[in-house]
Amino acid sequence: MLDERFPGLRRRGFLAATGAASLGALALTGCGSSDDGSGTGAGDGRPKQGGRLRAAFAGGGAGETLDPHLGNLFADAARAKALFDKLADYGADLSAQPRLAETWEPNKTLDRWQITLRKATFHDGKPVTAHDVLYSYRRIADPEQAFRARASLEPIDLDASRATSETGIEFVLKRPTAELPNILAAFGAYIVPDGATEFDEKPIGSGPFRLVSFAPGRSAVFRRHDDYWEGAPHLDELEIVVANEESARVNALLGGQVEYAHELNPTTGRAHEGKGQIEIVRLRGSAMQGFAMKTDRAPFDDKRVRQAFFLIADRQELVDGALSGAGEIGNDLFGKGYEYYADGLPQREQDLDKARALLKQAGAEKLKVGLDTSAVAAGFTEAAGIFRDQAAKAGVTIDVRMGSKDTYWADILDSGVLCCYRSGAMPIEAHISQRLLSDSSTNATKWQHKDFDALYQQAQSTRDETERAAVYERMQRRLYSEGGFLIWGFGDWILGTAKSVKGVEKNAPANSLDWARFDRVWLA
Repeated sequence: MLDERFPGLRRRGFLAATGAASLGALALTGCGSSDDGSGTGAGDGRPKQGGRLRAAFAGGGAGETLDPHLGNLFADAARAKALFDKLADYGADLSAQPRLAETWEPNKTLDRWQITLRKATFHDGKPVTAHDVLYSYRRIADPEQAFRARASLEPIDLDASRATSETGIEFVLKRPTAELPNILAAFGAYIVPDGATEFDEKPIGSGPFRLVSFAPGRSAVFRRHDDYWEGAPHLDELEIVVANEESARVNALLGGQVEYAHELNPTTGRAHEGKGQIEIVRLRGSAMQGFAMKTDRAPFDDKRVRQAFFLIADRQELVDGALSGAGEIGNDLFGKGYEYYADGLPQREQDLDKARALLKQAGAEKLKVGLDTSAVAAGFTEAAGIFRDQAAKAGVTIDVRMGSKDTYWADILDSGVLCCYRSGAMPIEAHISQRLLSDSSTNATKWQHKDFDALYQQAQSTRDETERAAVYERMQRRLYSEGGFLIWGFGDWILGTAKSVKGVEKNAPANSLDWARFDRVWLA
C-alpha cells in the first residue's frame, strides 16, 4: 500500500475512491469455491484448497501497471503483493519482519549491514539472488525515474554495496542507520529479476501467485505458484477487479459477484456488521486522523497556542462525528499500538478553561484562524466543522476553507497555518524521518529543531533496542508537549467479505504484511 505523504497510498487508493465505475466494468469471471477433494469440510476451520477468490478494489484506470516499483494505489499494492516479494515487510505493530531476507546483521557502527537471502525462486524457476536485489534497488534509486521507494532507499550507498555471494549482500550506509530493516520493508521496494524492465505482459516475481491476464482498469487474474517459498496458496486463483465507487464494491459483494470488497465506509460497516449476510472486518489503527499546525508562523509559532488547541479538542466527539465511531481516540502522537509508541503519557482530554488561559498568556484571547480542509478524505469536512464548534467554546473563531481534492496534499504542505491531516500506517521512525526533521520533504507542520534532529541521529546510531526506544520516547514526549500535530483519532480500515471467505487477518493495519494477503485466505 500513497500520496498524503505516505498517508497510505494515493487518493483514490487510501482515501475516497473517485471516478465512475459500474458493475459492468468489473469484468468478473470464474466462480467461488470448488471442492477438489484435497480440502476439508467448510465447518472445521481448517484451510480448504481450491477455488477462485474475486476481490474488488478502487483502481487507477487504463494507466494501471504491474510494475511493482511504480504503484501508488492500494490496488497496485495488492497486485504487487500477489506477484512479488520484498526483503522485509511490516508486522502488525509496524516492526520489520524478514521476508526474502532470512537474516540481517549490522556492524558495530551501524553503517554496514550483512543480508542473507532465504532460498526462494522466481516463477520461472530461477533462484532469487543478491544480484537481483541489487538490480532492483538500483532501478528504484534511478533519479530519472519516479519510483515510489526511491526516497526510502536514500540512506543506502548502492554504488558501494555489493554481493558477497549468491545469497549474501553487504549494504553500505551513508550514515549510521539502526532501522535499515524498515527501509527493506518500504512500500514499493519489491525484488524483481536482474535486468527486468517489462512487467505488464509476463511479469516474473517470487510471490505466491503467477499472472494469467491483466486488463488495466478492469481486472487482473493470478494462478497459484506451487513452489512459493512460504508454501503454495490455498486458492487456485485470485482475481483483483476494479470498482472505483464504494457502492459498486458493496453491491458486487452483496450480489455474490465478488467475495472480498476493499475500503468500505463506516456507514456501510455499521449497516452490515453482525447482520449475517457478509462479514465486516475492521483493521484497527490503520489511519491516523488529526490537524497539522504550522509551527513556523503565527499564531502557531507560539507553543502556548498549540497547547491550547490540544486542549480544545474533544477527541471522542471527533471520532463519533467524523469517523461515525469507527476508530479510537488519539493522544497527539502518531502510531498508537506501533513499535516504540510512547503509551505511558497521560491521555489528553478537553480542558476549555486551561485552553483559554493559555491563549490569554499568548495574547490570543480572540484568535481567528483559517482551517483548510477538503472532501479529499472521508471525514475531513465533518472534522473541520466539529472542531470549529469546539474552538468557539474557547473563544477561537475558525474559518473553514474548502480546498481542491486534486491539489489538497500539495497545497497544505507549505500554505496556510492549520489543516486537516491523515496518514496511513508506517513505522514511527519513518513518520519522524519523513515529516519531523528539519530537512524532511513532507514536513507539513514545519517542525524544525536541530536538537530534535540530533535526537533522531542518536536513535539511528544506537544499537541497543531498549536504549533506542528510550530516545524515541524522549522525542515523543517533546512532540506531546509542544509539537504541531493534533492527533485526535485513529480510524478503522473496513473490509467486507463473503461468509465463505476464511483466513483474512484481522490484526493487520493497512500497509502491513498481512493486509491484502491472499495466499493465506481460503474459500470454505
